[in-house]
Amino acid sequence: MKMKKYLCEPCGYVYDPEVGDPDGGIAPGTAFEDIPDDWVCPVCGLGKDVFIVEE
Repeated sequence: MKMKKYLCEPCGYVYDPEVGDPDGGIAPGTAFEDIPDDWVCPVCGLGKDVFIVEE
């Protein structure tokens, strides 16, 4: 099953689980749900609570 991408609503950054966020310590293949709660958007610095599922 393909993992969902998540959109940071305020800035438009898209978290793609296949890519991860290597600069933020998130390995490729990490589902959004498995990212630590203290992770923040690498573009605007806001938390996971502002992300929505990208349809």
